[in-house]
Amino acid sequence: MYSPLLVQPMRDELVSIGFQELRTAEDVEAFMADKSGSALLMVNSVCGCAAGQARPGVRAALEADVKPDRLATVFAGQDVEAAAKARSYFADIPPSSPSIALFNQGELVYFLPRHRIENRSADEVAADLTQAFARDLAAPVS
Repeated sequence: MYSPLLVQPMRDELVSIGFQELRTAEDVEAFMADKSGSALLMVNSVCGCAAGQARPGVRAALEADVKPDRLATVFAGQDVEAAAKARSYFADIPPSSPSIALFNQGELVYFLPRHRIENRSADEVAADLTQAFARDLAAPVS
């Protein structure tokens, strides 16, 4: 585990733009229990692709006209139980961090894994997310 002092700015980067930080499995359960509207759940990380592509990409994507109603984050490698609980909501997808899950009315509608984040630009990550927001949040899940 990394020093909490090292990790805090990485946590704050998302919290400062409206993300709710989920530090325990119970926090994740409470967040996911609300199935109304849409939600974005980001598995944050200390890696370079989280800093260079994922977090800046999310920030840019949230400037779009269509965006999720609720935002939350768990920190892989730091809040181990919370991250494991978050990943249980997309258990069919191999764990990766960073990663970004988009839910509409409690249903997973889009997932952006690490291999689609690393070696790409923040603008490309933002474009993927913006397209997912427009496509998957425009209408309720049937």
